[in-house]
Amino acid sequence: MMEEDKRTHIYFLIFFVSNIIILIPNSSLAKICLPRKHNAALFVFGDSLFDVGNNNYINPNTTQVKANYLPYGETFFKYPSGRFCNGRVIPDFIVEYAGLPLIQPYLFPGNQEYIDGVNFASAGAGALVETYQGFVINLKTQLSYFKRVSKKLKQKLGDAEAKSLVARAVYLIHIGSNDYLALAQNSTLITSYSPQKYVDLVIGNLTIVIQEMHKQGGRKFGLLKLAPLGCVPLVKALVNGSEGSCLEELSSLVRMHNIALSVQLQKLEKQLEGFKYSLNNFYGEVLDAINYPSKYGLKVGDEACCGSGPYRGYYTCGGKSEVKDYYELCENPNEYLFFDSIHPTEKANEFFSQIIWNGNQSLNEPYNLKTLFQE
Repeated sequence: MMEEDKRTHIYFLIFFVSNIIILIPNSSLAKICLPRKHNAALFVFGDSLFDVGNNNYINPNTTQVKANYLPYGETFFKYPSGRFCNGRVIPDFIVEYAGLPLIQPYLFPGNQEYIDGVNFASAGAGALVETYQGFVINLKTQLSYFKRVSKKLKQKLGDAEAKSLVARAVYLIHIGSNDYLALAQNSTLITSYSPQKYVDLVIGNLTIVIQEMHKQGGRKFGLLKLAPLGCVPLVKALVNGSEGSCLEELSSLVRMHNIALSVQLQKLEKQLEGFKYSLNNFYGEVLDAINYPSKYGLKVGDEACCGSGPYRGYYTCGGKSEVKDYYELCENPNEYLFFDSIHPTEKANEFFSQIIWNGNQSLNEPYNLKTLFQE
């Protein structure tokens, strides 16, 4: 493959794989929802790791990238749920552990009560407005949607009760991966910013949004460090081919982000009244699962279940991308860390969710998510 074609191929696949979708009827997850007694609500922000269907409702002329075809969803839902997974994603497990009903996507048509929370995440979204601008719901827009929800809660419940709900709620965030994937394939961005300046820009935008959430009354925040993007099958296959080595430059940038995020959250804890947070070491957990999958009850950590090419890292799962038709599908997704070339299987999502929920302080600093829900 010529170098220019290779870059174009990487650009398309990274952009394509970063966009998710979904819609799941309440009845589909009814059996995993526990009885609820005034549990704290959950408001979800972020990208493809957390998206539960918002991209399904973006104007088709704006984005046509959807996971509404098999084999997505076939393991758990028995039909394509819209998630880039064979089953459930992390927020689905968190609401189960928290005793909440299914949290719907914000753009889900029809009346929404919002008293249990709502999901604003959009696949492909970044902390920067410019990241895949016009094709996704960026973090700033997700914040504007939350402000609308806050007003509707006040109208429905009254100021005092709405204020209490927003203060008791947990705000779950995963954002930034697409900002760094975009940087990796955009030569203009690479020459415009030093690595540290770019990280500072991403963290700065995220900080502004968290501060605005706090102004709206939010107090309890759950965040994940970014995964080692240089080691996912997509990047390994397209950059290094059959050699299979990680793209260290990309993972190094992610590590810089994760360190800066930790430092910034410690500052916010001192600056903002009542601010509490949980920061999960998602980077370490994913890297550990890649290298030692058996520790997580898996058999394969470095190859995707669905796709083609080295490590099934080419984004062809389902045969709906520009790389037409041909793809391979493993027999048992429960044995794999990755379902497609970048997104985890349901089995992996469940393991990660358990750690996020009740892992110790070596995995979640300074609290786990369960502690935030119980306070």
